[in-house]
Amino acid sequence: MLFDTHAHYDAEQFDADREAVLASLPGRGVSLVVNPGCDLPSSRAAVALSEQYPFLYAAVGYHPENCAPYTDADLEALRQLAAHPKVVAIGEIGLDYYWEENPPRDFQQLVFRRQMALAEEMNLPVIVHDREAHGDSLAIVKEFPKVRGVFHCYSGSAETARQLVDLGWMISFTGVLTYKNARKAVEAALAVPMDHLMIETDSPYMAPAPHRGKRNDSGYVLHVCEKLAELKGLTVEETARITLENGRRFFGI
Repeated sequence: MLFDTHAHYDAEQFDADREAVLASLPGRGVSLVVNPGCDLPSSRAAVALSEQYPFLYAAVGYHPENCAPYTDADLEALRQLAAHPKVVAIGEIGLDYYWEENPPRDFQQLVFRRQMALAEEMNLPVIVHDREAHGDSLAIVKEFPKVRGVFHCYSGSAETARQLVDLGWMISFTGVLTYKNARKAVEAALAVPMDHLMIETDSPYMAPAPHRGKRNDSGYVLHVCEKLAELKGLTVEETARITLENGRRFFGI
């Protein structure tokens, strides 16, 4: 059975058939899913969805693209949400320097640090989004040595991946690993030992080959598993078992 460690079922792309998609997942070989929030409304929605499906868990947090509304009062709201028994992480949080219209970098860093501190306070792991901000993301992570986490949809170098592993962190890959031009992701996956790897879809985005360009869902995490198995010289069954165990251990499920 497969563990999709990152999927956004609160997203509007699932409004027409959310219940049908989620109900179908156990029959498609998916045994666990984590749904991270990107702001307060989506974090609340993630928690509400987790209450409806036994295999679905939630994370709560402010994504760097969505952090502009953040105030100190929001931290208390996140703290209350994070106390829910189906919340298994603070996320998705981090830094995104890709889009010029994103919130200012210093504000992203402030919100990132506040949420890292919350994770430390609540003894929860974090799910980190890092896009074109590898140096700053790694530096902030190092400021919180008691916090463990995962760099999801990993886009950094193999060397940075090794540094994160040395810190005890996890690395997670999406369908990008299956793309023909995914040399950097492949190199990073090869550099990370199996006990530090997880797989995900980042649904509804990043659909793997051969479904690239379509709406993604957790059933397609199988393609990520197959590609990782190929790279590591393992069977698909072994890779599914190891990444499932890694995810359960990491999230405390």
